[in-house]
Amino acid sequence: MNNGGLRYQFARLGVSEKLIAINIVVFILNALLPFLMDTAPDSIDRWFALPRDFSSFLSQPWSLVTYSFFHGGFGHIFWNMLLLYYFGRMMLNLYGPRKFVNVYFLGVVLGGLVFMLCYNLFPVFTGVRTTLIGASAGVMAVLIFVCAYVPDQEVRIIFFNVKLWMVGLAVVLIDLIQIPNGNAGGHLAHLGGALLGYVYARQLGQGRDIGEPFANMLDGFANFFRAKEKKAPLKTVYRKKKTKKTTEISHDKAVHQRKVDAILDKISKSGYESLSKDEKDFLFKAGKEE
Repeated sequence: MNNGGLRYQFARLGVSEKLIAINIVVFILNALLPFLMDTAPDSIDRWFALPRDFSSFLSQPWSLVTYSFFHGGFGHIFWNMLLLYYFGRMMLNLYGPRKFVNVYFLGVVLGGLVFMLCYNLFPVFTGVRTTLIGASAGVMAVLIFVCAYVPDQEVRIIFFNVKLWMVGLAVVLIDLIQIPNGNAGGHLAHLGGALLGYVYARQLGQGRDIGEPFANMLDGFANFFRAKEKKAPLKTVYRKKKTKKTTEISHDKAVHQRKVDAILDKISKSGYESLSKDEKDFLFKAGKEE
């Protein structure tokens, strides 16, 4: 398959699937290149991992995001990507890619900040030299968002059906209990991501999107780097009159949005499982179009 074919296939992926693909590619390159170049195994990820102390962080501030694309082993990336795929699809059924990106990357950022804050605040970590890698904080943010937004929806775990609020509570408790037993930085980052996901879901349920400023910032960066935003020669522009067709399109959009809002209200009151198949299909298509 040529590069054009690969780009086409990548463009067809959903946002969570694109994140999974990027993480897998980075994992493979980070394993192969140091070996082929005969350098230290951490010769690449040390430039992108999040350091524990603020002075080192100031010399590589990009690491507050880039740490999430690196993983310490196959098991680490496998479970992160599996959970991201499963809960990412659930979230995209509720909301479109814009809110998914908000929750995921804000979870990554808050998880990293919690990691640094705790390692500089608590005496038990004094003198410990470590860095943070892994997508777990972002994955936890998405997982807990779903668990908090539709807490009464049931999922199948092996032989039993359990409600999502139980899943969310269980993973948070496991991280709390595991902090003294190793990988404390990773568990602290998980909790930071979980906090973001919970607060985001609760605020969104009350009509406040706390991630909108972050989304606007990303839009600003995208517009800045977009080639077509370069200044074009001045030209005459004529204002088009509103036509009947334009009015009909605007009306259709309003009706579409009212239907989406009604379904989301139904989910918040009765859970995702209360939706009919047609409503679930409609919400899934609306999420992909957002």
